[in-house]
Parts: sequence; C-alpha cells; structure tokens
Amino acid sequence: MTPFATLRHALLLMLVVCMETINAFIPNQLTTRLSSSTTAIFAEKSLTLYGSQGSRSPLVNWAAYELGLDITMGDLSRNPHPFGQIPCLEHYKIDSKDPTMVFESGAILLYLDALSDKSSNKGEIYSWVSWANASLDPICFLETPNGKVYDTGLKDVKNPKIYKLNQLLQERSFLVGDEISVADVAVASYLLYVVQFFPDVDLSTWPSMVQYMKRCASREEYGMAFGNRVQEFLLDKLDKMGSDRKEKLFRML
Repeated sequence: MTPFATLRHALLLMLVVCMETINAFIPNQLTTRLSSSTTAIFAEKSLTLYGSQGSRSPLVNWAAYELGLDITMGDLSRNPHPFGQIPCLEHYKIDSKDPTMVFESGAILLYLDALSDKSSNKGEIYSWVSWANASLDPICFLETPNGKVYDTGLKDVKNPKIYKLNQLLQERSFLVGDEISVADVAVASYLLYVVQFFPDVDLSTWPSMVQYMKRCASREEYGMAFGNRVQEFLLDKLDKMGSDRKEKLFRML
C-alpha cells in the first residue's frame, strides 16, 4: 500500500469514527433537551389550585406567595374535589404518575408549609391553623341553625378567646416567631374576612388585634392574593377603627 493510500485510509477511518460520535451525541442531546423542557413545564404546573376570588382560595394564594411557592390556577370544570367544593389543591410530583389532592383550606395551608423549608416551629404553627378553623371561625361568623351567617362574635367585648388573642398580640408582631407564617395567614384571614362581610363592625375594643390585622393586610403578598381594592378597603376601615378608639379615649379624659 502506497503512503498516499495509507493516509487516505486513515482519514476515512477518522471520518467514520467522527460520524459515529456525532450520531451517538445528537439523540442524547435531544433527549436531554426534551427531558429538561418536560421537567420545566412539569415544575411550572406542579401545584394547581382550583378556586375563585369569592371563596377561601385567596388565602391559599397568600400562603403560597409568603412561602415562595408557585401555584397555577386550574380549570374549575376539572376540579377534583370529591364534593365539588373549592379550594382544592393538586400537587403533581415528578416521581409520581398521579397527583396528590388536598382539600379544605386549613389542610392546604399545612400541606404548603410542609413543602417549604421557610418556617420552623411547625408544631406551634399547625396548632394555630387548627385553632383558626376550629375555634376562631365560629366566633367570627355566627350562624343560624340552617347555616346562614347573621353576625360576628368579634363584637362581644367579653369573649375570652378574643381577649386572650388581643393580649398575646400586645407582645408580638406575628403569632409564631418574628416572621409571618401560615399561622398568621389562617388567623388573619378570618379576622379580615369579618371586616369584608361586616364593613361597619367596630373592633376598636381589641386595639392590638386591629394593629395585627393592619400589619397582615398591608403586606404586598396579601394584596397580590386578594387584590389591591380589597387591601385598600380593609386598611381604610382598620385605620378608622384606630382613630375611633383614640377619639373615645380622648373624650374619657
């Protein structure tokens, strides 16, 4: 074999090796891109919330914003809640074919908090969430035997639970620790709903609680979840409650 033929043979061999390398690389690259793209899309839809502004869904959005979690709003016609109610959450996990379904606002808050590593003292936080649903809700919204809301028990100046809550809030900015948590989302949401349902309610008997409500309602995340109009309305009402209390104290002097 001449030197020229040997060189040509070597070049052809190198070309074959290069082509095999390229062919082997391209499918893997495409697979990787497809996998990454699919994962990105999947991650975007990992938390799907079925709800509306007229329900308790916004408090779930509020919690998600505070925890730094992304939630996609789902099509209500595909709501998986066994009784067709809202809010309802679906969590699509990368390692699972079927999503995890969570319903009841309190349970959803606890689930979201468990997904986040942002909060500590979870036992105390979960206690407050349970208290909000079991004890605070019936005080905030008094119902007739057939379930119709007719008034709020927050006006009762002798209510021992609200008295204690107001007392606790004299000593702290938030319920658990120095930062807001889903405990505050649960408790403050009920308190603020009262002002929405009963705009003329006077809560000036509970000044520390009113300040706490203002602190929570003024947060950017609250406005993002409930809307700026609701936020402005509540802050205006709460400011007037504080002013009314100052006027009453001034008249007593």
